[in-house]
Amino acid sequence: MKVILIGPPGAGKGTQAKLLSEKFNIPHISTGDIFRKNIRENTSLGIEAKSYMDKGMLVPDELTLRIVYDRLKEKDCEKCYLLDGFPRTLKQAEAFQKLLETNNRTIDKVILLEVPKEVIIERGTGRRICLGCGASYHIKLNPPHTKNICDHCGSELMQREDDTEATINNRLDLYEKETMPLISFYRDKNLLKAIDGTVTIDMVFKVVNNLLANYKSKKGA
Repeated sequence: MKVILIGPPGAGKGTQAKLLSEKFNIPHISTGDIFRKNIRENTSLGIEAKSYMDKGMLVPDELTLRIVYDRLKEKDCEKCYLLDGFPRTLKQAEAFQKLLETNNRTIDKVILLEVPKEVIIERGTGRRICLGCGASYHIKLNPPHTKNICDHCGSELMQREDDTEATINNRLDLYEKETMPLISFYRDKNLLKAIDGTVTIDMVFKVVNNLLANYKSKKGA
């Protein structure tokens, strides 16, 4: 079972990917994690990626593709993996598809978490992070017992600099421009399944869990 998770920033892709990875024992492949691993291990790909990141530049599509595919060739990804954060652009998706076809490999399912812009903004601007233990809260959806104080360690809560409405709008504009074309790309290949991402984390997980469980039973994977 090879799955891609897509959706706007703040839709809950990382949360669902972690839950699915634990449930189905699937390797959770995050481009950020791959970059950090290669840089930490000082691989040739990591050194090349770091040269762009140190300058505040995006890692080029070609290098991103090489790093991701290098990870997918590892033994634990032979039969299953869960991609989160890749492909991010139509160009990456097309190149990745071509690479898969060249090597007689396929993607089984692409899951889209659909969340409206106004919900994403409310989620992001309402998020608060503990300065002490890093616990995450939301002023409406998951507030602490005492305002601006962490329930776990008693430290002060703060709003991250990138959780302002202006920053979130910029990320959403970039998503609409670069990532939304993937929806049509994968829908045309009959791979896309859209999920309502506005409900609770547990409810989203239940829907995705049932989808993949049914898919595995049909495929015998």
